[in-house]
Amino acid sequence: MRQVKSAVKEMSKGDRRIKCVVAIPGIDGHWTAAYVVSHALRDMGAEVVYLGNGMPEEIVQTAIEEDAELIGLSFHSGTHMVYSQELINLLRAKKAGSIKVVVGGTIPSQDIRKLKEIGISEVFPAGSTLQQITTYVREHCG
Repeated sequence: MRQVKSAVKEMSKGDRRIKCVVAIPGIDGHWTAAYVVSHALRDMGAEVVYLGNGMPEEIVQTAIEEDAELIGLSFHSGTHMVYSQELINLLRAKKAGSIKVVVGGTIPSQDIRKLKEIGISEVFPAGSTLQQITTYVREHCG
């Protein structure tokens, strides 16, 4: 219990916990990684809204309504470039470009630079650890 309390304190910014929206864009059925990451963020003290599958419009609207600092997207079907660009465009159009977007999953190494160029804050390809993800959130959000 002591470890959980100190982790909650680490993930909190002042009196407000870091808020994250985690989703799987499109109809990809590979939900396990997003679910596991959601639980890791929650266990570290973040407030997590897990959407499961959703289209970029729904994901952006939820992030805005929830006053989220971060959107985490999980990809396993090769749609990461299209959906990431669409989501970044929607955030900018809605004047919500300050919300950080990270992506994870089956991301080819040659696409990492391209994703960052369009506005993705960080990429966690297959093999990334939960520690890497939670450390990034702790250090860059809030």
